[in-house]
Amino acid sequence: MLQRLRGSLLRRPAATPPAAAIRCLSSGSADVRVPLNFWAGKRQTSSRKCNKENVYEPATGRVLCLLDPCGAAEVDQAVSAATSAFAHWSKMSGMERARIMIEAARIIERRREEIAEMEVVNNGKSITEARLDVDSGRLCVEYYAALASTLAGQHVQLPGGSFAYTRREPLGVCVGIGAWNYPFQIAAWKSAPALACGNSMVFKPSPVTPVTAVMLAEIYGEAGAPEGLLNVVQGGQETGSLLCRHPDVAKVSFTGSVPTGKKVGAFYSCESINGTRVFVQKDILPKFVEEVVRRTRAIEIGDPLLESTRMGALVNHPHLEKVLSFVDQAKKEGATVLCGGEAFVPSDPKLRGGYYMTPCVLGGCTDTMTCVKEEIFGPVMSVLSFETEEEVLRRANDTTMGLAAGVFTRDVKRAHRVVEHLKAGSCFINNYNITPVEVPFGGFKMSGIGRENGQVTVEYYSQLKTVFVEMGDVDSLF
Repeated sequence: MLQRLRGSLLRRPAATPPAAAIRCLSSGSADVRVPLNFWAGKRQTSSRKCNKENVYEPATGRVLCLLDPCGAAEVDQAVSAATSAFAHWSKMSGMERARIMIEAARIIERRREEIAEMEVVNNGKSITEARLDVDSGRLCVEYYAALASTLAGQHVQLPGGSFAYTRREPLGVCVGIGAWNYPFQIAAWKSAPALACGNSMVFKPSPVTPVTAVMLAEIYGEAGAPEGLLNVVQGGQETGSLLCRHPDVAKVSFTGSVPTGKKVGAFYSCESINGTRVFVQKDILPKFVEEVVRRTRAIEIGDPLLESTRMGALVNHPHLEKVLSFVDQAKKEGATVLCGGEAFVPSDPKLRGGYYMTPCVLGGCTDTMTCVKEEIFGPVMSVLSFETEEEVLRRANDTTMGLAAGVFTRDVKRAHRVVEHLKAGSCFINNYNITPVEVPFGGFKMSGIGRENGQVTVEYYSQLKTVFVEMGDVDSLF
C-alpha cells in the first residue's frame, strides 16, 4: 500500500510479491516494479534496442518509470506463451476455470487499496474513483467466473431418431488493447469473459498507463492460472499493429480512439462515456446553470491520493494542453466560460509540476461549435438549451458518435419515449455513468462494434459448432 508523505511515497509492509526488479526514478518516487512486460508467467525484459519511453505520474509531473516497447520478437514470444496456455486452459471444465477466476477476484479484493493507489499514481484520477474502478474489475471477474460453468450447447431432435447438437467453443488467443482512462478496469473487462470462455489473452495497455495491467496478470498467476494465460506487452501503435496482424491471433478487442478503432475494425469501443453535451429545457435553464456552476466550483482539486479530493490530475501534459485548447476554441466561437477552464496549480509545492485544470462549464453553446461536435475527454461541460422534445432528439442524434445518453425527468413516460429514439448504445434514465457488469455496455455508430459485459459478451469470445448425428441408413443418389 502506498502512503503519500509529500516528498516521498512510502510503501507499507504487504505480502511479498513475486520476485522482480524494482526501479525507482527521481527522488521520492514510488516503488513501481519493472520491467512492465509480462509473458510466460513472469516479467520480461525486452531484447530490442530502442529508446525507452518515460511513464509519468500526473499528480507531480515526475518520471515514474521507463517503458520498454515491444517489437515483433517480443510479440511473438507473448503470443507463443498464450498459445501454450490455451492448449491447457481450453481443455479444463468451466467449473475448473471458475475456481481459478474466483480466487483471482479474492486476491483483487484483498489488494484493492494497493491496486487503486497505483492506478492513481499512474493515471491521476482520485482515489475514490480508482477504488470503484478496481471494484468493477473484480466484479467482472466474479461475474464471468459464475458464467464459465454454464456455457453449453443445444440438443435438437431430428426425424428418424437422428439429432444435432451445438458446442460453444473458445476462439484461441485473443488480443485486448486498452485505453488510459480506465487501465485496470478495462484489462479486467476484456480478460474475464475471454478466460471464462476458455481463451487465453495478450493484453496491451495504453503506453501512458502501463502499470496496473501487469498486476492483474500476476494476480491470475497467483490464483493458479497456467503460465501464459494473460500476457502483457507494452508499446504504442507499432506494437498494437503487430498484435492485430499476428497470424496466431483469433480475435482483437480494442478500446480507444475512433481513428485507431477503424484500423482494428472487428470489435472495438470508442469515445468517453462522460456527458459533455448537456441539453437543458429552456424554461429551467437559468436555475440549472446556477446550480451546476455552484457545484462545479465546489469540486476539490488536488492530490488524487487524498480522501477529500474529487478531481485529480489529467493523464499527461499534452492532454492537458489539448483540453485547455478546446476551451480557448470555444471562447473564440462565442461560448461563455461560466466557471473553470484554466490551468490549476495546487498549493502543495510537490504538486506544482502536475497536470491540473479547473473543471469547466461552457454556456451559450451551439450545435456547430467544436466543443459540442468533438469528444474532449476532459472536465468540460457544454450546456445547450432546447424547447421541444422533437428538436432535442434531432440535435442530440446529430453526431457520428453514439456511446451513451441520459434523460433526467419526472415524467417516466416521456423518459422511455425519448430513450427509444436516442441513437446511443447505453442509455440512462435519471442516472448516468453506471456500468454494472451484468449489463451489456457499448455504443452505436462510430462508438463501437460489439459489447463489453453481460451474457451477450460470451458470444463475442466463443464460436458455435453444429454437429449432425445420423442414426439411420443414408440414402445414396448414386
